[in-house]
Amino acid sequence: MASEVRRSEAERSFGIERALIGEHPTIVKLRALIERVAPTDVTVLITGESGSGKEVVARAIHSSSPRRGRSFVPVNCAAIPHDLLESEMFGHERGAFTGAAGARHGLFSTADGGTIFLDEIGEMPLPLQAKLLRVLEDGVVRPVGSDRAARVDARVMAASNSDLASAVKKQVFREDLFYRLQVVPIVIAPLRERRSDIPLLIDYFLERLRTRPVARDLSISRDAMVHLWSYDWPGNVRELENMVERLAILCDGAVIDTSILPPNLVANLRVAEPRIPTSLADGGVNLNMLVRELEGRLINDALKQTGGNKQAAARLLGLKRTTFSAKLRRCGVIAAAAGDGRGES
Repeated sequence: MASEVRRSEAERSFGIERALIGEHPTIVKLRALIERVAPTDVTVLITGESGSGKEVVARAIHSSSPRRGRSFVPVNCAAIPHDLLESEMFGHERGAFTGAAGARHGLFSTADGGTIFLDEIGEMPLPLQAKLLRVLEDGVVRPVGSDRAARVDARVMAASNSDLASAVKKQVFREDLFYRLQVVPIVIAPLRERRSDIPLLIDYFLERLRTRPVARDLSISRDAMVHLWSYDWPGNVRELENMVERLAILCDGAVIDTSILPPNLVANLRVAEPRIPTSLADGGVNLNMLVRELEGRLINDALKQTGGNKQAAARLLGLKRTTFSAKLRRCGVIAAAAGDGRGES
C-alpha cells in the first residue's frame, strides 16, 4: 500500500491527463466540476463504470487542491478482506487480534493532511460503514483494540461502479452514509457515450508510447479508426489504452491497420438496425428513442462513407453542417478522426 501512496509525479500527471482528455460536452463539464470542487474539502462520490477513470479523477481533484503536497491514499475496499479492512483503515493496537504483533497506524492516519480515496465503497461491510460514518462526522479514528481516539484531518473521496442508491433500497448500504458521501456527486460518462473523444485519446496514447520500449512513430489507418470508433469499449478508457499498446506492439510497419485488430472489434463494426415497429403495441412505443437510433445509424454510415468528413456527411444527409454537428453530439456516435478535421468533435 505504501508503494501506491508514493507514486511518482510523472505517473500521477499521466493519469490525470488521461482522465480529462476530450472535447465532448460531458468531459468539458467534468473538468469544470473538478476545478470548482478541488479548492474545497467537500466529500465527493465518484461513480462510473470500471475503467472510466474514477481514481484518476480523484487524483486530479487532489492534485489541484491545497492538499496536493500531502499524501493521496487509495484504498480498494473490494480487494482487502472484510475482517482486515477496519484495521487497514483505522489501525490497531498490539494484541488486538491474532497476528497483531505490534501497533499499526491505519490508512486514515497516513492520509492525515491529505486525501483518502475509498474505491469500491459499495463493497464495505455494513458494520464498518457505521464506523466510517462516525469518522466523517467527528474527524476522529479509533484503532482496533484501543480505547483512545485520535483526530485526523483527511479529505474523503469515494467511488463506486455500482448503483449505491439501489444498494440503499436493498439495505446493503447505509442511507445516512450514502448522503454523507455524495455531498458532491461526480458521474463519469462511459466512453461509448463520448465516442468523438476516441481519436483524441488514441493520438494521446500513441504519443505516450513514443517514450516506451516500443517507441516509434505510429499512425492509424482510417479503416482501423472506424472500427475503433464503432466498438462499445465495455472497459472504457483503460481498455482503449491497453488496446492501443497491444496494437503498437503487434504492428510491423508504421501504420496500424485492420489486419491486426482483434476479431471482436472487426465483428462489432456494423451498427445494429433499429427495430421499427409496423404498428403500435399495447404499451405504445418510444418515438424519440426510435428517431434517435435511426439518426445515429445514418450519421454513422455517412461518416464512414466520407472518411470522417463532417461537411461531406452533412451533404449526404441533406443537412446543414451546424444541424449535423448538433445531431452528432446528441446521438453520441462517431466523429471525424480523419478528413477535414474542422468543426466540433
